[in-house]
Amino acid sequence: MGWITVTIRIVCLFTLLWSVNGIGVNWGTQASHLLPPDTVVRMLRENGIQKVKLFDADYGILKALGKTGIEVMVGIPNDMLASVGGSMKAAEKWVAKNVSEHISSNNVNIRYVAVGNEPFLETYNGSYLHITLPALSNIQSALIKAGIGSQVKVTVPLNADVYASSNTYPSGGDFRTDIFDPMLKIVKFLNDSNSPFTVNIYPFISLYTDSNFPVEYAFFDGNATPLNDGGTLYYNMFDANLDTLAHALQKNGFGNLPIIVGEIGWPTDGDQNANIEYARRFNQGFMSHISGGKGTPMRPVPIDAYLFSLIDEDEKSIDPGNFERHWGIFYFDGQVKYPLNLGTTNSGALIPAKGVQYLERKWCVMKPSAPLDDPQVAQSVSYACGLADCTSLGYGTSCGNLDARGNISYAFNSYFQKNNQFEKACEFPNVSVITKTDPTPTVGNCKFPIMIQPYYESAGRRFGCGQMPLPLVSVLLLLLLTVVQH
Repeated sequence: MGWITVTIRIVCLFTLLWSVNGIGVNWGTQASHLLPPDTVVRMLRENGIQKVKLFDADYGILKALGKTGIEVMVGIPNDMLASVGGSMKAAEKWVAKNVSEHISSNNVNIRYVAVGNEPFLETYNGSYLHITLPALSNIQSALIKAGIGSQVKVTVPLNADVYASSNTYPSGGDFRTDIFDPMLKIVKFLNDSNSPFTVNIYPFISLYTDSNFPVEYAFFDGNATPLNDGGTLYYNMFDANLDTLAHALQKNGFGNLPIIVGEIGWPTDGDQNANIEYARRFNQGFMSHISGGKGTPMRPVPIDAYLFSLIDEDEKSIDPGNFERHWGIFYFDGQVKYPLNLGTTNSGALIPAKGVQYLERKWCVMKPSAPLDDPQVAQSVSYACGLADCTSLGYGTSCGNLDARGNISYAFNSYFQKNNQFEKACEFPNVSVITKTDPTPTVGNCKFPIMIQPYYESAGRRFGCGQMPLPLVSVLLLLLLTVVQH
């Protein structure tokens, strides 16, 4: 029986190793208070995460990733596409500074350059339609000239809206008619340069935008009525969506082009369907779904994917919806949101960030003696929410059950914390007060958070409240004085 035990162990080891190599995370930085890069990298390593996708090429983050072996996809923002696409010299300079230097000097394991981020979104009205391919080509040429073209590949993370089905089934998949020619040129370029096609797939968005979308079809439990595509059954939207792309590629002669799932995840707040339970169910379901390496009906191979995202970002645009600031599997401070087994730790649980430094335990709340009908209340709340983050308030959100005073206090505290607890950030005219009693409700998931201490990369250290750089203090005080005058 010994050989059976050995075989089982080998199979288990293979599965674990595949899990480690098969899942990555998106590390975004659109936040008012960022954790130090070293703290985040330690968290990545302790959680066994071996791949990370960035949206730019931040020096401090890349330096922290040096010598870790973690595979890195660096990003070129959309607003830089015209520059690197219009000038070979600019592309070479970008590669030298943001790729070559980090590989040679810091031993960063850079494997991909993401040229743009969803540049063909319909909301961009074609702004990047004709500059994306030149940017892609120039960066590729610059990588080759730098002698790292075989190590570092280019790709373009694209939204799933670049393709659609003509018959509602995956087999009807093809690229969107209005961008068909540019898409085909990009796909051919990726194929010729041995680079992957990167796509972002979000079942949550389908549920958010379509009230008739079958909820169960967004998840991986097998509870949904399957979609029957000529005898091929699809029990979840992810498989159907990915295979719609696979059919589009095959239909145009590129059936073997590798696919990377650049973003996939579920938010935890900001909408009635964005909650802890759905996020846990989706992300754990996805991990279980891909852990066997069987892929989809059209692509029965291990899926290369990056969860979106690692940490919440409180300065992301909420134009798409309030949920945008709550995609993280960790809160803004690196603390775990919910149980999630990535198959990469011995415990089967996420490990939170260590050594996180917080501001004092104090909050800004509505003054108990202030009447709700005080004319200063409405404009103060509007001001606070406009400059801070109130996306946890509203119907179906984590703090949706607060009463009127609770809502007002939440808004005041959000502004107070974001401004590093400066006293003037709690001087809403006669309606606010600083307290050391935690206003967080005892029931439910609503939190009145205390902000982490600000980290300034240029200084390479943290500043306490009384040590803020003078220009920043001046700007904040100017803003706050404006509030008081109103």
